Amino acid sequence: MIEKNLITTTKNLLAFSGGVDSSALFFLLLEQNIPFDICIIDYSQRKQSKDEVAYAKELALKYNKQCFAIDYPLEKFSEKSARDFRYEVFLNIIQEHNYKSLITAHQLNDKLEWFLMQLSKGAGLTELIGLQRVENRANYILYRPLLEISKEELLTYLHTNHHQYFIDKTNSDTKYKRNFFRQEFSDKFINLYKDGLVRSFKYLEKDIDSLSNNFTNNTFEELIIFSFDSYDENIAIRLIDKELKKRGILISSKTRYEILKEKSLVVSHKVTVDITEKKIWIAPFIQNKMDKKFKEICRIAKIPKNIRPYLFDFYSKNNLPDFIIEIGK
Repeated sequence: MIEKNLITTTKNLLAFSGGVDSSALFFLLLEQNIPFDICIIDYSQRKQSKDEVAYAKELALKYNKQCFAIDYPLEKFSEKSARDFRYEVFLNIIQEHNYKSLITAHQLNDKLEWFLMQLSKGAGLTELIGLQRVENRANYILYRPLLEISKEELLTYLHTNHHQYFIDKTNSDTKYKRNFFRQEFSDKFINLYKDGLVRSFKYLEKDIDSLSNNFTNNTFEELIIFSFDSYDENIAIRLIDKELKKRGILISSKTRYEILKEKSLVVSHKVTVDITEKKIWIAPFIQNKMDKKFKEICRIAKIPKNIRPYLFDFYSKNNLPDFIIEIGK
């Protein structure tokens, strides 16, 4: 089921829940002798969650895996806060224990649900495709090895091999938009047209890659500059979205629109994104006092104002005035 040699790292963390997808992925990774440990978040929203954590610990003990079981601390639960907390936990564990990758159990139904939800909002190609099998993030590689496998296939695999799993009953509640799309559209569509859907997603991903070839990029520590022969907003927002993901920041459609409209935006109080005539500048957002000489160099070189404080720090360390002029060309 999992493509061989897709996961090349040897110290991996699996995002585990005890549900159909992550339980199937746990045993599929075992079959391929891919090394991994597991992390499970207990949101305490259902009585069953304690059983799921116990199951995770049982599997870890049986198969000699380390299990990180983390309690969700916030009283007010929302899908967004839960997701943000989950990925913050993953990142902290990855950094503290030197994991090289995070493996998640997103599957084909998830990919189509995302596509349909974005389609309902009026999204572009970049937002529609969304989930990728391999993503390079700032501190790790994110693998989603099940994206070409349907939920039904994973259930069949679990039943055939007599593997335990849990069903989250809240996944049937159509008051949640994702569940509505799942029950009304995506599951039925995949059952009828699964093979064609997989081929279509592959073609669309190749189209995106082809569209993204009209640029060059230069990296100076944590500053990246994309340069275009001919600036294109669709390509620009894909590059911005991809680079921010590498830095652990996921942006909404509203933020994407705001970046393109304003041409200069500080995202999550961490990163500044600036767009000039044929360039995209992305760097950590910092505030430095800069001397007049440096400001004048940046003005002449047409360096965006939000980028200058980071460059000043870099410039101070490296004493490279010619470099400032060069990157502004």
